[in-house]
Amino acid sequence: MDVLHIVDLEAAINHWRARAPSQADAALAPEVAALAEVYARMAIAQRQTLEVAALSDAARSAWLAWYDTTPDTPCIAICSTNQGDAVCKGCGRTEDEVRHWLSMGPFAKRAVWQRITLAQTAWRFTRYAERARDVASVGPVPPPARGPGTASPATPASRSAPIPAAVARAAAAWPACELLASHRPPVV
Repeated sequence: MDVLHIVDLEAAINHWRARAPSQADAALAPEVAALAEVYARMAIAQRQTLEVAALSDAARSAWLAWYDTTPDTPCIAICSTNQGDAVCKGCGRTEDEVRHWLSMGPFAKRAVWQRITLAQTAWRFTRYAERARDVASVGPVPPPARGPGTASPATPASRSAPIPAAVARAAAAWPACELLASHRPPVV
């Protein structure tokens, strides 16, 4: 069962408020209005989470649009699950979460982000906090330059299906860790 946490809802509302501020007539942007309605229901019920099925289409679309602006993966390219750890020391995800990350939905990914952010035990929050901040500010890493006369390698069939933009950004930024996690051979 997918749930939406109030912290993510607040972040989405703030994103849309900055992107589409209220005008002189104090009318809210449609995205802000849809998310604010959900926020009000959660506040009145004194709930921290809400089942995703209870979201209106407008609120779900606004949240997903915000989600696409967030970092997809907590990976900082220090993956200890490949060395046998049950929980990665770098990002705080379990081995199963690392392995299945690319197939997880946005609400499941945000639940993991919520858990590791509250725990604050992974190196991304302690030892390598600067690295995690730098990763968030860097765009996708360009592919390596090929010399003249060098042919591009064929794309494996498992990598030919289209993937969401957020997943593509994460894979471009940290191909080694995420490709190892998904047990796909790296594209050389």
